[in-house]
Amino acid sequence: MKPMTLLITSTIVLMSVGCKKKPVITSPEPVQEVAVQGRQGREMTESEQELKRKEILAQISTTDSKKDAYSANSVSFPNAQVAGYMDNPTPIIIGSSNDGGISKSVKATGNIERLQRQMESLELDQSVAPSAPKEFNTEEYNTITENEFKRVSNDPLSTFSIDVDGASFSNARRFLMQSNRKPPVDAVRIEEFINYFSYNYPQPTGDKPFSITTQLSPCPWNTTHKLVHIGLQGKKIDLSKAAPTNLVFLLDVSGSMSEPNKLPLLKQSLALLVDQMRPTDRIAMVVYAGAAGVVLPSTPASQKEKILEALERLNAGGSTAGGAGIEMAYKVAKENFIHEGNNRVILATDGDFNVGVSSESELVRLIESKRDEKIFLTVLGFGSGNYSDARMEQLSNKGNGNYAYIDNLLEAKKVLVTEMGATMFTIAKDVKLQVEFNPKKVASYRLIGYENRKLNNEDFNDDTKDAGELGAGHTVTALYEIVPVGAERDTLPTVDPLKYQNKTEMTGSNDLLTVKFRYKAPESDTSKLIEKVLTDEMSGGSDMNWATSMAGFGMLLRGSKFAGDLSWEKVLTMARNSRGEDREGYRAEAIRMIEQAQIISGNR
Repeated sequence: MKPMTLLITSTIVLMSVGCKKKPVITSPEPVQEVAVQGRQGREMTESEQELKRKEILAQISTTDSKKDAYSANSVSFPNAQVAGYMDNPTPIIIGSSNDGGISKSVKATGNIERLQRQMESLELDQSVAPSAPKEFNTEEYNTITENEFKRVSNDPLSTFSIDVDGASFSNARRFLMQSNRKPPVDAVRIEEFINYFSYNYPQPTGDKPFSITTQLSPCPWNTTHKLVHIGLQGKKIDLSKAAPTNLVFLLDVSGSMSEPNKLPLLKQSLALLVDQMRPTDRIAMVVYAGAAGVVLPSTPASQKEKILEALERLNAGGSTAGGAGIEMAYKVAKENFIHEGNNRVILATDGDFNVGVSSESELVRLIESKRDEKIFLTVLGFGSGNYSDARMEQLSNKGNGNYAYIDNLLEAKKVLVTEMGATMFTIAKDVKLQVEFNPKKVASYRLIGYENRKLNNEDFNDDTKDAGELGAGHTVTALYEIVPVGAERDTLPTVDPLKYQNKTEMTGSNDLLTVKFRYKAPESDTSKLIEKVLTDEMSGGSDMNWATSMAGFGMLLRGSKFAGDLSWEKVLTMARNSRGEDREGYRAEAIRMIEQAQIISGNR
């Protein structure tokens, strides 16, 4: 039997008591009532079974609380902040103990075991009549309302924040390749399908942290439209000469993280990162479940064995007090802050916070309050079933951070090893784009993706407004679908002519658009401005065609009303023809995903 460990917020308690893990009950979706035959021939409905389960769980909870109270009076660790999260099958008692408290605790533990055996008996004794299997799925995704076309005469400006994340793509891979089904519509963020991949944009020159590429090409799903391609290339850095790093691992070790694709994969993934760290770097480790604490103080990365040992000894169990963990992680990062260094918290979780500060709005406000401490955030998502993509995306967006979903060890290698510079080293923060379209050339436009990254036009010049961060060597790509003047159809909603406004005179410029960028240096609070003009001349290449194929992939998965005559076969052809150099095989994998989606969709 697995040891049971306890954590008390005010006094840390460690007990190794042989008992089985508590059952985790997930609220199911409504299902049809099914009669169940027990061993004694008595029929129990599912609702009766559920009432019995709740009754037993209530007794377990009451008994568990008494056991914790007894334990708190008997064993204490005045100097250990979170001993309770480490695997240790041998009871350890430090200082004086209360024998009566221990015996009561052990007795309470025996009662819990008895109740848990009743729970197991209830579930094992019932032979369920054949019916569709129940899936417990509480995954959370923010609703995405696809961007509409806008008339340039009414809305000549389009403003948004960059998005360097690739979590949506790797999460979609999990659905397609592991579950053999398409991802939920709102799990598909098209900009992250595009930005999962690197592009061969030119390196920046001078003191600018990124270069800008603009291109114009035909639109493959509507031949009367065109696509505008805007690409950023972050400056690459020599990681061996980069500023020292102060990392704090903030790790979810709650009961929901016990599955193989959660905590075990998390430990393997972070071990890859530890191996990449230099002797001048430092790593601390904070964990949270029912409460939070430090299991590894800030330690030089030269002591890799010590760091890896602390990581390996982590166990999953308990509820999830994410807010408390965030507070403690930022506190540790601040205490070990490296001036002119790379200071970052890495949050690894399934996002299922259920104790303390847990609502999305509360957690966002907490992260926003830490943002000004010049400590950046990386969010790594794990698991399925209770996965909270919505919460983790918001935390990374509001916490000067980036967000990746780790569905396998190869994805961990991509994020934490191959693209370590882009993930760990910020070279520009609060990066915003504002595009002004020329009404003489463009009748209407639509930004493809970036629905949850849109900004008000006045936010562009407001340095207090938060935006996305660009990592070293990172590429960012945005696509606009535009309707040239003369090709428009009367399909857009109209408003009556304005009575008190003068009609704006059009300039004679042949520019198609002007794109402006604002960004801040990582240590600065004042933005800098860059401008770039795109003329009405066709260009393109394999990079633009690949980005277009990924946009088409996302549009088909979302069932976009703007997909026109796009088909799975057309997307496959575009992807195959524009694969280009694919050293790591990421593009080949995307092609296999498109093939899988085509089969699942029944369109061969």
